[in-house]
Amino acid sequence: MVKENCGVVGIFSSDGTNVIPMIIDALRALQHRGQEAWGVAIPNKPPLKKLGLVSAASSEFKKISDEYQSSCAIGHVRYSTLGKSNLENAQPLKVKDLCVAHNGTISNVEELSNLVGGCTFTPQNVSDTLVAAQRLVSLISEKGKIGSALSVLKNEMIGSYCFTFLSDDRSVYAARDPLGFRPMVLGFKEDTNTHIVASESSALSAIGANLIRDVSPGELIKFSDAGVESEMFSNDKKRAHCSFEFTYFAQPSSKMEGHNIYVARKRIGKLLAKKFQIDDADLVIPVPDSARPAALGVAQGLGVEFDEGLLKDRYSKKGPLRSFIEPHQSDRVEINRWIIPIREVIEGKHVVVVDDSLVRGTSSRAIIKALRRAGAKKISMLITFPPIKFPCYAGIDFPSQDELATFADNKTLTHEEIVEKVRSDIGADFLGYNDEKTLAEAIGIPLDSMCFTCASGNYEPLGIKPEFKTREEMKGD
Repeated sequence: MVKENCGVVGIFSSDGTNVIPMIIDALRALQHRGQEAWGVAIPNKPPLKKLGLVSAASSEFKKISDEYQSSCAIGHVRYSTLGKSNLENAQPLKVKDLCVAHNGTISNVEELSNLVGGCTFTPQNVSDTLVAAQRLVSLISEKGKIGSALSVLKNEMIGSYCFTFLSDDRSVYAARDPLGFRPMVLGFKEDTNTHIVASESSALSAIGANLIRDVSPGELIKFSDAGVESEMFSNDKKRAHCSFEFTYFAQPSSKMEGHNIYVARKRIGKLLAKKFQIDDADLVIPVPDSARPAALGVAQGLGVEFDEGLLKDRYSKKGPLRSFIEPHQSDRVEINRWIIPIREVIEGKHVVVVDDSLVRGTSSRAIIKALRRAGAKKISMLITFPPIKFPCYAGIDFPSQDELATFADNKTLTHEEIVEKVRSDIGADFLGYNDEKTLAEAIGIPLDSMCFTCASGNYEPLGIKPEFKTREEMKGD
């Protein structure tokens, strides 16, 4: 099954402005959410889909803008959590007269497929987005409207999802799942009378649009010649906002659920410094790039110097990319090879390294070895996210338990034993993880309104009882 945590955008210009340049710029601003492929869809034409980064096609932008000229469009950047990285799995997808782009994971896709005729599943041969789209189109034909169809589909479909839809009658739609796992925002660009929905507000800023508000969980928004329409296809009051968005996934300039990501991450760092009083620290450094605000908060909280002890080589082929969302281990290792320590900053010092998460241990192990070679006297590592002990089935790419750094031959370990195991594995002198309560407090969202399934193993927010499988079974790697 191909499952996604990606970036989506939908744009409609009431003035008839060609929105394709805006779609491209918005997708570039969402590139941190997906590096494998991207695509654009306009009415009455097959979607355009390309592998790699959006910027890799920069020489084609004018041609694409001319050939796909339209006052309404949707777009997608892909980060696969399951399935192969190929053009066939890129989005948007088209089913009859409806194009669909999806950010999230449908957990019960096998069951849902039975409602659209069923199929034989392997990790490569079916997309949860395609199954959901096929079922939605079927329900639209029965119910007459997307809102009515979604009110049925939400009861059949389990998982996280933000959708953008485009119909051949030139209407753009956006829907967010009732629990609000994944983010989605609404914006407006006044000079071209253009309405926008996107995964993050960073995409709005990139095209000069203003943030209006978050799309509410369970809300369907429609842009058309009739204006902007909104309806609720679910009135569920429970929330399960993804905690990983706030520590790693989101762009620091973005605003989610009323909270700026940069400010939240800096506050996370200050509370982490309060939790772990490292009295003999000489220096705090971030693992580039998403941990930088938290590291600054840690330095301020500990009252020690903040500096850039690690730099990415942004001129190498893989250097500018985010290692965590690369689909293959070899690519993650290659990216981390190009994180370079600065000896003159760290030599002879007790260095506190701050990272946003510790999932597989690949980055942490490589970074600590590099710091040792560069002469660090002592290395403490602080992690802004709690220990990740369980697979995510809501759109983040750790779908199997055995790939996690905390995994220990299925033994039941205490928290202290888990921390010691990981500390030893990565080679740090000290390792400190954040906890769920402190993280929620720093973000400013109630603990019971956030999803910590990957740390707690409580899959109730998703409504599933998972059967843990290997990565090979899940992704076919």
